[in-house]
Amino acid sequence: MTSNKALSGIRILDMTHVQAGPTSSQLMGFLGADVIKLESPVGDATRGQLRDIPEADSLYFTMLNCNKRSITVNLKNDKGKEIFTKLIETCDVLMENFGPGVLDRLGFGWETVHEINPRIVMASIKGFGSEGPYAAFKAYENVAQAMGGAMSTSGLFDGPPVVTGAQIGDSGTGVHLMAGILAALIQRERTGRGQYVECAMMDCVMNLTRVKWRDHQRLEHGPLSEYGHQEFEDFTPRAGNDSGGGQLGNAIQCKPGGPNDYLYIVVQEHVWNALANRVGGEELVNDSRFDNINVRRANQGEMWDLLTEFASNYTKRELMGILNEINIPCGPIMSTADLANDDHVQLREMYVELDHPERGKWYNLGCPMKLSDSPVEITRSPLLGEHTEEILEGILGYKSREIDELKEAGAFSRPPRRQ
Repeated sequence: MTSNKALSGIRILDMTHVQAGPTSSQLMGFLGADVIKLESPVGDATRGQLRDIPEADSLYFTMLNCNKRSITVNLKNDKGKEIFTKLIETCDVLMENFGPGVLDRLGFGWETVHEINPRIVMASIKGFGSEGPYAAFKAYENVAQAMGGAMSTSGLFDGPPVVTGAQIGDSGTGVHLMAGILAALIQRERTGRGQYVECAMMDCVMNLTRVKWRDHQRLEHGPLSEYGHQEFEDFTPRAGNDSGGGQLGNAIQCKPGGPNDYLYIVVQEHVWNALANRVGGEELVNDSRFDNINVRRANQGEMWDLLTEFASNYTKRELMGILNEINIPCGPIMSTADLANDDHVQLREMYVELDHPERGKWYNLGCPMKLSDSPVEITRSPLLGEHTEEILEGILGYKSREIDELKEAGAFSRPPRRQ
């Protein structure tokens, strides 16, 4: 591993699977950590999920597991447990997202792990945490969005609750976990001791909907004037594309009227006159219905109708150019196709071409954190068990003969099925 990265010298033993944990470990791998993905001989379930190329690792797996090495270990085998113990001894972080009690039943609960290596940070992702009435419930992305408050506050006012396309339950939790891991590593520099770090998906979704909790408490003191619909109960309602902030905002449809032909516009108080003059001249500038932010809030439906009528003459890019000239905050609704071919995205290295021995050329998202002294080089995801012998020999010091003996003992193979 390159030695001049921000997290060079940090070794992570990553037992997580699917999305939340792998998101966290991949980000740390981007920043230079040596991430060892420990898989059962069967492999991460996502290797085979939603395959677009037969017999090749799926994009679901490859896009979440770059910058990692893969080792397969059978943790139900005594020799496999021996290898696992040695890895715990030499790693800084152990990550897992098994159901509650799984590692304890294997003999590797937090107390045991901490005894093996007092300096290790053990990081766990759970759906609802390791304690509480919901602790044993299973969680998936959309379940976390439902129970964390995101779904109830997303969608149109009079429509059903909807999930967001951003994976705030899984990837959002992964980012929270990374913050907890890095904080624990910094604290270890002072104390010399590792600690247990836990993130629950439900908790993290609640944290990501914090402005909705702001509004929940504001309701005790009266209606929320910035909302397009002024009908309230005792909970934060769905607000469609309302901005959710102190300024009015909405998505305005442009020509030719396709599913993503919209421009999101934020109408700040100090830019209204310039916007009104561009859209309707002096007549609109002097229209008493829109004289200040308070009356614009009350009449925002009519304001958006006027802006939509104006926008119908332009594409979203043309309208963005017009509004940028008068300093109106705005941005086109970008489809995945728009982003894949966007010059800005390419300049920021946020959609990166990679090569894979099974699937050939494909693209991975880049690293959103840009560090001046720690440039990111993205490497492809590992094949199942690709680095097993490399890790055993280079990190744990096993000799070739010993590795052969471990293979013979079943340390890396799937246990036989019971009859």
